[in-house]
Amino acid sequence: MFAAKAIDTSDKPTFYRDLATQLKALLEGERDSIANAANTAALIFQMVPDLNWAGFYFLQSDEEMVLGPFQGKPACVRIAVGKGVCGTAVELGTSMLIKDVHDFPGHIACDADSRSELVVLLEDDEGVFGVLDLDSPLPGRFDKADQAGIETLAAIYAAASSFED
Repeated sequence: MFAAKAIDTSDKPTFYRDLATQLKALLEGERDSIANAANTAALIFQMVPDLNWAGFYFLQSDEEMVLGPFQGKPACVRIAVGKGVCGTAVELGTSMLIKDVHDFPGHIACDADSRSELVVLLEDDEGVFGVLDLDSPLPGRFDKADQAGIETLAAIYAAASSFED
């Protein structure tokens, strides 16, 4: 059975390398996309410091995403593409690193305690299929090292999971 191992967080590149190793081990042999999203969100929420939300939104159409597995307070169920940080990331086709969500026009406040946000795209051979979203109650919590690390974790999730019905 998998058990997360404590990782030193003082060196972010090393932290994310070690977290990626743990995520690969956690997802090894499992192809179910929902089970893998649930475990990915749980591992990130457990291991990444200073988060108040970690989870997935999946594209249901070209216009809308729906909430997937997450850890944290209840969240907005549907987000339109182009709206909020998550929808803007999909519309622009890029990760979004927001130092203070109060400065982001059109931010969707699912949790009033959130102050910074990191959204990375979920992609496979067909293109973008959703986002992995992290929120923190601390302004400026995320930086480029966090973005690179979470992008790696999102890629591990996508590669490990099957999205066929």
